[in-house]
Amino acid sequence: MRGLIPIKAGANTREKYVNNIIRAFNRATPAQKDRGRYWYQTAHDIAVMLSDGDARAGAGVIAALSANKSWRENQRLAERAFGPEGPGGHVRDAVRKVERILLGEDPEDVLPMDAKTGHFYRCILDPEDPDPVVIDRHAHDVAVGETYGNDERGLSSKGRYALLAHCYREAAMRLGEIPSVVQAVTWVAQTQRIAGTGHRTREHAEDE
Repeated sequence: MRGLIPIKAGANTREKYVNNIIRAFNRATPAQKDRGRYWYQTAHDIAVMLSDGDARAGAGVIAALSANKSWRENQRLAERAFGPEGPGGHVRDAVRKVERILLGEDPEDVLPMDAKTGHFYRCILDPEDPDPVVIDRHAHDVAVGETYGNDERGLSSKGRYALLAHCYREAAMRLGEIPSVVQAVTWVAQTQRIAGTGHRTREHAEDE
């Protein structure tokens, strides 16, 4: 069992995380970089299509249904939510959030905006937004430089989430990219790197 990373990491530790992210980005293949650069734009287009043009509702529904679901399953559940069958196939809390969004509530009043779900929503809504960063299990492992597999990462901690998001923003600034692009590119590379290694048994929201 690996230990949780410190919430109040020192300057040297933060610099190590930033450098790990930069190295992972630079190691990505051209194909991985292309896919990562368009990941959130593609998700945005899906959100618009499913919601008949209401990007906020589409992004909100996708984000609300993202927890502990593969990206493929996430899309399927979002399509169901907007269809005649209606929302379902997830835990009651997630389904209730979707119901509220479909009834017209602003997703920012429904979703936990300081957590991964809220950041995921913002990245899908506006792929060029320079602030939100989706910190999932893979983003954590890229920054830390170690694959945790199914070990706990403690990402429900606001302080730990903020620390890693800061590191991605710093890495993005040095790379001349926006944070969501750096996260998406390194996510694509990381998931492809560990495919078939036994570390993909409990994938989270953005996983394939």
